[in-house]
Amino acid sequence: MVDTFKPPRSKSIVRTARAAVTADTKARERAVKDASKARKNGSTVDSFVNFAHNLGVGADNALSSASYGFNPISRNRTQLEWIHRGSWLGGVVVDSVADDMTRAGIEHIGTMKPDDMEALDEAAVTFGIWNAINDTIKWARLYGGGIAVMLIDGQDPETPFRLQTIRKGQFRGLLSLDRWMVEPSLMDLVTEYGPNLGLPKYYRVTAQAPALSGVKIHHTRCVRLEGIKLPYWQRIMENLWGLSVIERLYDRMIAFDSATTGAAQLVYKSYLRTLKVKDMREVVAAGGDSLIALTRYVDMMRRFQGIEGMTVIDSDDDFTADSHAAFGGLSDALAQFGQQLSGASGIPLVRLFGQSPAGFSTGETDLRNYYDTIKQQQEKELKVPVAIIYRALAASEGIPLPEGYRQNFRSLWQLSDEEKSNIAQTDSTSILNAEEKGTIDRGTALKELRQSSQVTGRFSNITDEMIKDAEGEMAPEASELVAKAEMEEGKGEEAVAKSDDPKASDPKPSADKKTKTTKDAARPQAAGVLYCSGDNVLLLKRVGHEAPWWDLPGGGVEAGETPKDAAIRESQEEVGHTPNTLFPLVTDTSGGCDYTTFFSGIANEFTPVLNAEHSEFKWVDIDTALGMPLHPGVRKLLEKGI
Repeated sequence: MVDTFKPPRSKSIVRTARAAVTADTKARERAVKDASKARKNGSTVDSFVNFAHNLGVGADNALSSASYGFNPISRNRTQLEWIHRGSWLGGVVVDSVADDMTRAGIEHIGTMKPDDMEALDEAAVTFGIWNAINDTIKWARLYGGGIAVMLIDGQDPETPFRLQTIRKGQFRGLLSLDRWMVEPSLMDLVTEYGPNLGLPKYYRVTAQAPALSGVKIHHTRCVRLEGIKLPYWQRIMENLWGLSVIERLYDRMIAFDSATTGAAQLVYKSYLRTLKVKDMREVVAAGGDSLIALTRYVDMMRRFQGIEGMTVIDSDDDFTADSHAAFGGLSDALAQFGQQLSGASGIPLVRLFGQSPAGFSTGETDLRNYYDTIKQQQEKELKVPVAIIYRALAASEGIPLPEGYRQNFRSLWQLSDEEKSNIAQTDSTSILNAEEKGTIDRGTALKELRQSSQVTGRFSNITDEMIKDAEGEMAPEASELVAKAEMEEGKGEEAVAKSDDPKASDPKPSADKKTKTTKDAARPQAAGVLYCSGDNVLLLKRVGHEAPWWDLPGGGVEAGETPKDAAIRESQEEVGHTPNTLFPLVTDTSGGCDYTTFFSGIANEFTPVLNAEHSEFKWVDIDTALGMPLHPGVRKLLEKGI
C-alpha cells in the first residue's frame, strides 16, 4: 500500500517543499524494493511478459533492472555553469533559443506615426531592452528561472507598478537577475486572481547580485521567466522555479560527448601493428643490454615507418598491421546521437549543428517548424511583458500611443527581395482592382496598402493625412460612370453642351504640360505616373520650356480615354515602358486642369527610352529629388512623403 502524501496545514512553501522531498525519497526507495520483489516472484508491471524466454518488464532480464533516477542538476549552479561554459553543445542549447526569440524584435501595429515608431525603436536600443530580455531568457533556461526588473527612476520598487504614474525620463531600462540572485517571498504569495496567482509577491535581491543588493521588488515590476515548467509538487521543491533545460538533456549530452571523444581517440589507433619478437619475454625479464638493444631496434623500425614507409625487422621476427574495426558504422552512431539531442532539445539539426539532416531533406521544413515553435514561445512568454515594457518606455519618452496600439513579433523566416516584390505586386493589383470597381474607396485602399508594408516593406510612407484626405473618394473610373449615369437621366445636358464647344474641348495647353480634355468633362484633365523602385523615383527633364523642369512622364487625357488610360499611353510614349499596376495617388485640381498622379511600384529600375519631349532621366531618392528644379506639382507631391 503506497502512502499518500499529505501536505502540512501551514501555508509555508518551505515546509511543503521539505515534506515533498521526504515523500519523494520514500516513494523512490519503495519503487526500487517493489521492482526487486517483482523480479523474484515472477510478477510483472508490463502488459506483456513471456517468462519462458524472459521477455517483458518484470521477467528475469536486463530490461527489468532499468529505471529512471533522480539527478536534480538544476540545483547545482556550479555544474550548470561548467556545462554552459565548457561544452559548446550546452552553450548552443541554452543560447540559441534565447537569441532566436529576441533576434528580429517587434513591429508596431496601429495608426502610429512613422517618426514615433522610429523614436520608440531607438529608445529600446538605447536602453538595451532586447539585450536584457535575451539575458533573462538565457539564464532562465540555464538555471531554471530568472527575472528582468523594470528600472523606473524615482519610484519605490516595493510598490506595485502603475503605468499612469510614469513621468518623462523615468524609464531607465531592465536589469536581468537569475534565480540565484533573488530570494522569492515563499511566505507571501500573490492572492489576487490572475496569471500570477500563487507566485511570489516579492523578490529580494541577494548580496551577490551585480546591482540593487538588498532591494525588495514587487512582482508587477518584474518579467518572470522559467526554463521548463514543472508540476506543482516539483515546483515547490525548486522554490517555485522551473527546471534547467540541461537537466533533461544531461544523459544524451554525456552519450554524445563520450561517443565523439571516443571517436577522436580512435584516430590514434586506426592501425593495430603487432611485432612478434623471438624470446621477448626472456629479454624483458633479463633487462640490461638486451632490453636496451630491443628498445633501439623497435625505435629504429618506428622511425623508418614514419619517414620512408618501410618496416625493417629481423628475418626471424614477424610483423602484422590490421585496421581498427570500430570505425565501421561510427558515423551512423554519431548521427543517431545527434538526432536524439535535436529531438530532446527541440532544436533542429540545421540550427543545432549547423548542417542539414541526412537524406533528401534540406532542413528547410524543420527550420520552419522550429520558427513556428519560437513564435509560440514568444506569444506565450513575452507577449504581455513586452507590451508593458514598451508602453512604459513610450510614456517615459513622451511618445503618444494610438488607441488599439499593439505589437507583433517579426517573423524569423525572412522573405527575399524577389518574394517581397511579388507579394507587393499581387497585393497592390488586387487592392487596386477592388478600388477601381468601387468595392472600396481610395482611403480604404491606402489603408490596405500600408498594412501590406509590414510584410513587403513597400508603401510604408503612406501617412494618416493621405488616408484621411482620400476617405470617401471614388476611383476616377467609378466617378466617370456616375457622371455618365447622371447625363443619361437628363442631368448632364450642360456638361454635354460644354463638351461640344470647340473652345472647351480644345483649351490652350499650359506652359509646362500637354493638356487635353475628355469628351464628357467640363475641365481639362491630365495624368502622369510616379515610378518607384525601392527608395528611388523616376524623374524626366523636359525640353522646350522656359524653366528646366524635372517632372514625371505624363500628359493630357485624350477624347474617350480615362486618366488611367492616358497615364499608360503617356508612359509608353515618353519612356517606352508599360506599367504593370497603377494606383491613383492624388488628383490635383488647383491648376488649370485636374491632374491625376498614378503610382507604380517596380522591383528593379528600368532604362527609359526617351522621346523628343525629354533630354535626360534620373532615378533618385526623394531627398535628392527635392534638391532639384522640380515642376511645382511634382514638388508638392514629393514633399508629402509619397
